[in-house]
Amino acid sequence: MGNLSPFHSTLKWALESTWPMLTLFIVIIMISRISYIIINKKKVVLYKDVFILLSILYLLMLYFMLLSTEYSTSGVNLHIFREMSRYSIGSKSFFYNVMGNIALFVPFGFILSYFIKANKIRHVIIPSFVVSFSAEIIQYQIGRAFDVDDIILNTTGALIGFMIYISLREIKHKLPEFLQKNWFYNTLSIILLAGVIMLIVSIWLVKL
Repeated sequence: MGNLSPFHSTLKWALESTWPMLTLFIVIIMISRISYIIINKKKVVLYKDVFILLSILYLLMLYFMLLSTEYSTSGVNLHIFREMSRYSIGSKSFFYNVMGNIALFVPFGFILSYFIKANKIRHVIIPSFVVSFSAEIIQYQIGRAFDVDDIILNTTGALIGFMIYISLREIKHKLPEFLQKNWFYNTLSIILLAGVIMLIVSIWLVKL
């Protein structure tokens, strides 16, 4: 099968470049957590540990997705919506360059909201804007493009992540009591972890 998209190529390149680091981080995190639980005789809350693990792996991957120099262009765009308007809605370019930039920061918005217990939009919008703006500055310094549209799209993605977090938090309190038990969230976390593993394996199986 041929290369599916620039986004896919970048993700595959990031996985190929970072798997040693990701593997070592997984080992470090897991052994540290297991040691902490055994030494301090703490109760295992699987879904929280899985979420933290996936959050760390996502942030590591985000670093390479944002700052890799593979499949990238150079230049500066300070005109709002100029780059976005170049792509026809529904086209592959629109999907990967516009929707892809939004989707990339949805997990960031959710993770940030979870750890800071965000309640208002500004709690997420400001940090996300700062992170995306900083990434664009660094991209320019390493020979990639600075694009104000990417900042808007990334921040929009983070906002969606915040809204998902708020929605799930509200829904949680309205669920039947048995669905608020740890076993339920542990099951969901295992399914999520399995899905991530399957995604990584599927990327490895796609031949360039």
